[in-house]
Amino acid sequence: MARPYFQFKQFLVFHDRCAMKVGTDGVLLGAWVDTTNLNSVLDIGTGCGLLALMLAQRSEARVDAVEMNESAAEQANENIARSPWATRIDIHHTTVQEFGLRTSRRYDLLIANPPYFSDSFKAEGVARNQARHSDTLSPTDLLAAAAALLLPSGRFALIYPTGQAESLLEQALAEGWFCRRKLLVHPRSDKPVHRILLELTREPTTCVEATLVIETEKRHEYTAEYAALTKDFYLRF
Repeated sequence: MARPYFQFKQFLVFHDRCAMKVGTDGVLLGAWVDTTNLNSVLDIGTGCGLLALMLAQRSEARVDAVEMNESAAEQANENIARSPWATRIDIHHTTVQEFGLRTSRRYDLLIANPPYFSDSFKAEGVARNQARHSDTLSPTDLLAAAAALLLPSGRFALIYPTGQAESLLEQALAEGWFCRRKLLVHPRSDKPVHRILLELTREPTTCVEATLVIETEKRHEYTAEYAALTKDFYLRF
C-alpha cells in the first residue's frame, strides 16, 4: 500500500485525502521558479500545499494558496500547520476566480501546476476529475486570473505537457504576455520533451530557454542537473 505522505528534507506532506498526489511536475516547478525579490505568492490549486511549502522554503514571501476541493484544502492546512512556515502561508478554500473577486491583493508571483486533460476519458470521482481535467480551470481562466492578480512587474509560472504548454504560450503571447523563461524537460536522455515549464510576465523581455533531462538511459539513475535543481527538497540527493 502506498504511503499516505511524502517526506522532504525540511517538511512532510500528507496527500492521501488529495485527488492528485505529490509528483515530479510539482517538485520541478517549485524548485525551478525564480524567487528573486519575492515578497508575495499566490499558489493556484494548491492540492496538498506542496508548491506553497516549497516557495516558503525558498523565500521570505507571504504565500496565499487557493484550493477548491474541501478535503484537499483541509489537508493542505494540516500540512502547513506542521511546517516551519505556518505563519507565512494561508490556505483559502475557494476557486481562484472567486478569490480574485473578493481580494484586493496583488502578487509578485502566481504559480500553478494546473489540470490539463480535456476531451478525454474521465476517471470516476469528482475530486480526481477536477484535479486532472481543465474543465474547471482552463488556460483562459488561468491567464485571466493572472492578469487580474499579478503586480505589473509580476510573474506567472506553470507547468504543462508539451502540447498544452505550446498552446497556452501561443494564447498568452496573443494576449500581451511575454515569455521570460522556458524549460524543456525530457524524462530520459533518450526520450522527447514531455513537460514544459513557463514563466510569463507582462513586461517586454527576452525568453531564456533551457533543457533538463531527469534520468539517464537507466531507470532511477538521475542526471547531475536534475539532482542539482531538486537537492534542497529530495532526500535522495
